Amino acid sequence: MPDLTFRIRWPDGGEERCYSPSTIVTQFFTEGETYPLAGFLKLCDEAFTAASDRVRAVHGFPCSHAASQLAAIKKSAAPFHAQSDATVTFLRFETGAERRISQ
Repeated sequence: MPDLTFRIRWPDGGEERCYSPSTIVTQFFTEGETYPLAGFLKLCDEAFTAASDRVRAVHGFPCSHAASQLAAIKKSAAPFHAQSDATVTFLRFETGAERRISQ
């Protein structure tokens, strides 16, 4: 099953690389788009649930990597919940070559 990584920018300017076990997340996010924090987290819930469901369909069990990444994103987002104007920018999807170079 093809996986991918992507980069996001938090409201404080910090960047994070995230992992998805399925390319289905490309259907939920747009490179360069800025999302309100709550909307971004909602999309993450939907995207990582869909990714885990794809893994379940192929392998017969949900994906623990999808659940772990979703939990990590929610933890990183926690400090920004008090900011009413907090946004997250979806920077880009990374291809295999980009992932090897930027690790």
